[in-house]
Amino acid sequence: MFSVFRSLIFKLDPELAHTLAIKSLKLSPNKINNIKTDNSIETNFFGKKILNPIGIAAGFDKNAEVYNPLFRLGFGFVEVGTVTPKKQYGNPKPRVFRLEEDQALINRLGFNNFGADVISSRISSNLPNGLFGINIGPNMNTADRLEDYLICLRKFHKLCDYLTINISSPNTENLRNFHNKIELDQLLKTIQEEKKILKSKVFLALKISPDIEEKSIPKIAELLLKHEIDIVIISNSSDQNRNNLKNINKLEKGGLSGKPIEKKSNLLINKFYKLLNNKVKIIGVGGVDSGISAYEKIINGANLIQLYTGMVYKGPNVAKDISNELIKILKNEGMKNISEAIGTKN
Repeated sequence: MFSVFRSLIFKLDPELAHTLAIKSLKLSPNKINNIKTDNSIETNFFGKKILNPIGIAAGFDKNAEVYNPLFRLGFGFVEVGTVTPKKQYGNPKPRVFRLEEDQALINRLGFNNFGADVISSRISSNLPNGLFGINIGPNMNTADRLEDYLICLRKFHKLCDYLTINISSPNTENLRNFHNKIELDQLLKTIQEEKKILKSKVFLALKISPDIEEKSIPKIAELLLKHEIDIVIISNSSDQNRNNLKNINKLEKGGLSGKPIEKKSNLLINKFYKLLNNKVKIIGVGGVDSGISAYEKIINGANLIQLYTGMVYKGPNVAKDISNELIKILKNEGMKNISEAIGTKN
């Protein structure tokens, strides 16, 4: 059905099309199940078995409205958010742009969401049916960004399997300053201290920018290990990588996602994989829309992968299609399970 209606959908404003997609998923029957099962793509993540390594990235289900329908579409795990302590509108519209020739999006949404109270209440009353992450960030006008992260940690640590500390959006001014060694050291230290006070067992993830300088990679890796962060998500959208784009929307300000950042993301995954020595799990993001693009992330060192833009262009069957392709790839490679492929490009 998506292939039939794709041209009509792409005539709509991207943000309106996204709103309609959320409404459609809300109305989807519970009996619909798109999950592809096969032992070769089953994986274990911190003791929890998931049917495949394909997740939906934060940004699609910002307000935790359709995470269970997303599981039914065939995603092995779902991450919602980014959620901030207080409700905020985000940046002025228009703020999402398609670059069809480039298989990309540019967005400058700015953490638009209903706020921590509404979203935590929603999750509490409708528990997730699979591996579930919540992505958190600070409000734009907050006086204390570090405290905003702590507020969200307190609110959500019992409602998810992992909590993602988002320091990498290019659409919240100076947020990426947390990549600096001193600021990141203080942030991770404070969050781990609060987690101990809460006696929380939630796993912690750090979502980093694809635009970090080469010299920052070992420093960030060192801090991930020092503060015993469980997961690093590589990476978010980019405010660079515009030179070779074809669509005129490349001139829009915001974060670029999709195929143009695929190679940059893979390279970063590979570099972090070599430094982290399997002590920190890696979730790879950026340009995933097929079995081969997912496999490339995995052989570069990703334990799991996420997508968002790939679903915009390939439609709601993308997770099932990638699962089918991965099964065939693993069979051709003579591998019994996807875990055997992790980091094999090194």
